[in-house]
Amino acid sequence: MKKLIAVAIAAEASIGLVLIVGPTIVVKLLFGPDIAGIAIVISQFAGLALLSFGVACWPREFAASALYGMLTYSSLATLGLLYLALGGKWQGPLLWPAVVLHAALTLLLTWAWFKSQQDRLT
Repeated sequence: MKKLIAVAIAAEASIGLVLIVGPTIVVKLLFGPDIAGIAIVISQFAGLALLSFGVACWPREFAASALYGMLTYSSLATLGLLYLALGGKWQGPLLWPAVVLHAALTLLLTWAWFKSQQDRLT
């Protein structure tokens, strides 16, 4: 059972990585039509979510999976949103606040991760 779950998790995380790097390929192979514009960005963020889901679900000896998954997603979302904001092509009125919010959440989750590592050592 554990091997089956590990394979399923690895498959979903792998699809997430491919969606991040080449969303048009995945969408074309799955659904047929080509995508462009904002559909590429949305597909990449779906890839971030799948990758984070894989990180959160990966079997561990201790119960920090949710922290790992959320830290992965928040840090990748921060980078992705920052990339979009600096590129200037896709900018809505809430883009920069979303960058700041995800960056703050990433810092808080990173602090929680460091604290959990210290607690494990003591």
